[in-house]
Amino acid sequence: MAVVTTEEHGRPVGATINSFSSVSLDPPLVLFCLDRRLGALAAFEQARTYAVNVLHDGQEAVSARFGRPGPDRFETGRWTPGRFGAPVLLDAMATFELGRHAAYDGGDHVIFVCRVLDAAWSPEHDPLLFFQGRYRSVHVPD
Repeated sequence: MAVVTTEEHGRPVGATINSFSSVSLDPPLVLFCLDRRLGALAAFEQARTYAVNVLHDGQEAVSARFGRPGPDRFETGRWTPGRFGAPVLLDAMATFELGRHAAYDGGDHVIFVCRVLDAAWSPEHDPLLFFQGRYRSVHVPD
């Protein structure tokens, strides 16, 4: 699970995503998809930079908070503006700061293809998964 973020008029915007994938190594491109029904879709469509914050086990509440409508999804948690403007979750398992490359029609979703501008990760945690209607984790041995 991951939370994608951007900013709109100086205000942080974010949503939980479960579609995040590598596209290309040269140049370094990734993609994420957003449902067309997302209230903040216009902010993402107008933005030029984003951050994908990959969640770790123990961050179920973060995933749930950004997965449903709410007045201020950023009121709890440790966030900071990233190097390129999008909010970065300080205790995420991994963070990718992205620049928009292209956007495509994906039926009931919009597919955002982005260039990786910066990345950071922490090997201290296992990833948070959502499978068969439940949060799960998978342990990756050293």
